Amino acid sequence: MGRSEQWVEVDGRRIRVSRLDKVLYPASGTTKGEVIGYYGAIAPVMLPHCRGRPVTRKRWPDGVGADGQAPSFFQKDIGDDAPAWVPTGAIRHSDHVNRYPLVEDEATLAWLAQLAALELHVPQWRFDADGEPSPPDRLVLDLDPGEGVPLRECAAVAFLVRDILRGMGLDSIPVTSGSKGIHLYAALDGRQSSEQASAVARELARSLEADHPDTITSSMRRSRRPGRVFIDWSQNNAAKTTVAPYSLRGRATPTVAAPRTWRELAAPQLRQLRFDEVLERVARRGDPLAALADPAAAAEVSGRLAEYRAKRDARRTPEPVPRAGASDVDEAAGGALNGESEPGAGSGPVFVIQRHEARRLHYDFRLERNGVLVSWALPKGVPTDPAVNHLAVPTEDHPMSYRPFAGVIPRGEYGAGRVEIWDAGSYELEKWRDDEVIVRLSGRPGGGLGGEVRRYALFRAGESGGKPRWMIHLMREETPGPSAREPLAPMLAERGAPRALPRLDGAEWAFEMKWDGIRALAHIDGERCALRSRTGGELTASYPELAGLPRVVNAERAVLDGEIVSIGEDGAPSFSRLQARFGVTGGAELERARRAAPAAYFVFDVLSLDGRDCRALPFRQRRELLEELVEAEAGVPVALPELFDGSAEEAAEACRELRLEGIMAKRWASPYRSGVRSPDWRKFPFLDAREFTVIGWRESASEPRGLASLLLAERQDGAWRYAGRVGTGFSAAQRRAIRERLAPLACDGPAAEVPAEARREAHWVRPEVVCEVETKGLTGSGSVRQAVWRGGRPDKRPGEAGA
Repeated sequence: MGRSEQWVEVDGRRIRVSRLDKVLYPASGTTKGEVIGYYGAIAPVMLPHCRGRPVTRKRWPDGVGADGQAPSFFQKDIGDDAPAWVPTGAIRHSDHVNRYPLVEDEATLAWLAQLAALELHVPQWRFDADGEPSPPDRLVLDLDPGEGVPLRECAAVAFLVRDILRGMGLDSIPVTSGSKGIHLYAALDGRQSSEQASAVARELARSLEADHPDTITSSMRRSRRPGRVFIDWSQNNAAKTTVAPYSLRGRATPTVAAPRTWRELAAPQLRQLRFDEVLERVARRGDPLAALADPAAAAEVSGRLAEYRAKRDARRTPEPVPRAGASDVDEAAGGALNGESEPGAGSGPVFVIQRHEARRLHYDFRLERNGVLVSWALPKGVPTDPAVNHLAVPTEDHPMSYRPFAGVIPRGEYGAGRVEIWDAGSYELEKWRDDEVIVRLSGRPGGGLGGEVRRYALFRAGESGGKPRWMIHLMREETPGPSAREPLAPMLAERGAPRALPRLDGAEWAFEMKWDGIRALAHIDGERCALRSRTGGELTASYPELAGLPRVVNAERAVLDGEIVSIGEDGAPSFSRLQARFGVTGGAELERARRAAPAAYFVFDVLSLDGRDCRALPFRQRRELLEELVEAEAGVPVALPELFDGSAEEAAEACRELRLEGIMAKRWASPYRSGVRSPDWRKFPFLDAREFTVIGWRESASEPRGLASLLLAERQDGAWRYAGRVGTGFSAAQRRAIRERLAPLACDGPAAEVPAEARREAHWVRPEVVCEVETKGLTGSGSVRQAVWRGGRPDKRPGEAGA
């Protein structure tokens, strides 16, 4: 046996492997050994979707090639060289019989990976106990974007399909295909034949094509596909196959057919995922498609929600009430349309604490566990002093879709009163027993937990009235430091009136220019750089030119604060120019956006340096660290802008001459307070730009798929207040894009009270999209005067508009 060959043992099976260092994906340098490792690691969640199904393999013996176009071939029959222990299933054809391998265990996955079978394709049916094809147990629709159609438009079609399937009583789960499009899966009960399932899928596709002929096609003719999303219904045919969930794809880079949540699908930064990203998210969040593979688990979740459903009437309450027997997979999709991640997405199980003004004010403390939100009511609120424990009353499990719920439960209904989200995020589990739960909560910047990590213990303390009595305890941190103060969130500034600026003394205050861009924290670890928005959203893929940031930072690890900007033709940062980059993460669309709006990163603070938390240091000292830390280098668009050397009035004059947005004033002695809006930082904008939340839109009479204006609102005293309209400043393309972005948020009525003249011909949406407009001030009623659109604010949450 050659030196490059060896035997390995997987699941008790001996497999001969060779050339583990052979590169199968040249663009990423991914080797055969890494491919085998991926399939071994993903096996626990992938195998349930493959078991019992004949597998057709697509093989790339020489790798995919630098451009992903290397020769490949399909293989159906198992072949003569297969190990005897690989199970098979036979399919009879008119003149022959094929024996297909069945992927039942990790060893079979390893054997297929050794053969460079990168893609595994399976039908929608399984073999029965007699080795015969059984009726399909799932319906699949393949949404294939034609030429010129971005993934976001494909996602918009996915929501249309989801709504129709839901009307048929079918809950669907999306899978980004790892290639160009999106697959939608829905569980079937086994009473339909493949022909019947295929006919249903075909009629669904034709119906959507009839309603949306400019954007959707159901035709197999390729000439119909450019500029449209092709809904391929044919993969429900018994003879057809679909790439298996979690299979690698033979593209230029090792992308994966990755199950997703609907909230992820609504995010403007939606993109295909690589195998390493998929492994990380599965380790943190499990398999979004698990209910499809394990109906018993879905039934268990449904059973746990029986008490919740019994207390609520879906016709009377705005709360989400999943149907009995339905999976709770629709986690309020659409909330990520501002570029934010869902609370806790990609960072572990989630929690939410809701302030509930019912008959008595209390707080509802909810932790994700086994597909539901395990819940306690806190009559005295969330503990803030480790010396004082609070009562925690166990309540019924809530559905996962309750996590983003905020609103008013009508009088006469169970829990009547106002519900608001006090804080939400992810948690690390330290202990979960029947009598004790210990968790570390990481909430939102500016949330009720103050942006700090807090450890809480919930424990049983006897009984009261025959029911368990629980308490909640805030635990002390034994070793305070950076780990105890995570997450690293941006510090925020108070707004100051320009007339107050001259009164600031330069001996106490430092002055910077206010850059017109997107706030971002840069997390540097060796040669890797991750960019996060102020709400924690992932920005790295949208700005690949900033990947060189580690080269200009003299540290192995650091967390920096700064602004992503795009310089306009006049030499000043242009927020409107930067709009071209929002949510664009790859492919030709990203290259066009980079040419139209090249980005740079302006650094202005340091939070952490080689494991040392710098936030307690005064700003003067942090600035000195930055000046030693950041060195300019050609080809890396990163800069450390100079502080203004002069008085506040001189800084303001320079700002106006340079046509910049405004001035930032920072106390030299101020620490960095993560997630806190502090008077130690003040912003003085000279451009009257204001942020609002979109609550509706009005149609354009002259432009199909466009809009005439947006209806705006702002949050005041816990309620939405109408703030007028903006109807100018848009390009035609922006009007169409905004309307498509708002489509999944449609609702029956406005979030705020809107005057009658503004309500005519208006379409209402949930208040989840933040925008920025330039105004000539406000009217006496508080509406914008002569508003001009500046752009969306994916870095802001609705409750933070204006912040």
